[in-house]
Amino acid sequence: MRPLTPGSIVDCHTHTNFSDGVGTFEENARAAVAAGCAVLVSTDHLTLPAVMDPAGEVQVVGAELAAHRVAWENARDAHPELEMIYGFEADWYPGCEENVLRWSAGAQVLLGSVHWLGVIDDGAWIDDTSDLAIWRELGPDEVWRRYVDAWCRACESPLPFGTMAHPDLPERMRNEGFAATIDLEPLWDQMVACARDTGRRVELSTAGWRKGVGDYYPARGLLERFCRAGVPITVGSDAHVPADMCDGIAAAYAHAWDVGYRSVEAPRADGSWESMPLQ
Repeated sequence: MRPLTPGSIVDCHTHTNFSDGVGTFEENARAAVAAGCAVLVSTDHLTLPAVMDPAGEVQVVGAELAAHRVAWENARDAHPELEMIYGFEADWYPGCEENVLRWSAGAQVLLGSVHWLGVIDDGAWIDDTSDLAIWRELGPDEVWRRYVDAWCRACESPLPFGTMAHPDLPERMRNEGFAATIDLEPLWDQMVACARDTGRRVELSTAGWRKGVGDYYPARGLLERFCRAGVPITVGSDAHVPADMCDGIAAAYAHAWDVGYRSVEAPRADGSWESMPLQ
């Protein structure tokens, strides 16, 4: 395990074709090496209850968990020049804790995220552009309120989330005609207080630029609030194709510096976390 130098490229959020990505572990690793990556964290979507994803399209289904681990180990062993870390993006939903702990056994990193609003048998994905019923039924302001409540409950969960991914995910639907009409700052303040009080890290994600949001996740105003509150950050691409591995990470470091951060948090292969200075 090599020491990290200031500004080392660490991508804390990536996906493969075992969940809703395109590339294999091997293809992602090769692309990360080509991008100058020092640490690559694999975070496929964890196994979900069948009602949330009946066709198994967005998750590592339970029957493939063992094969998923073997494929990751093969890529890791083939690329000693790259520090690879095994993890999952674990959706929080009411009552998820037992499922997450069982299905994520052996993971070194867990990303906490909220994509599903409601109870298991009566909920909906908020970022599914093919099914906008929840947005039409509730309206963007109420979706935002419920999302923030769920996000704070995820922060308060006993699950060992290493970081909370893409904190203001509802912004993804702005370009679908569902921009909030309320002032989001009170909701931002609620999120910041919860992250601070529960000791969570939050993710600075470059994916918002690829999704046409026109900003990072979180938006600058929210990131500034996290910074003032002393909430540490990780940085991730949320890449779903090999070509996007480490996309925009260096620019995100510069953005974080401009906001006021002087370091980012990086997981290491021995299970520790390291505070890496920014240049």
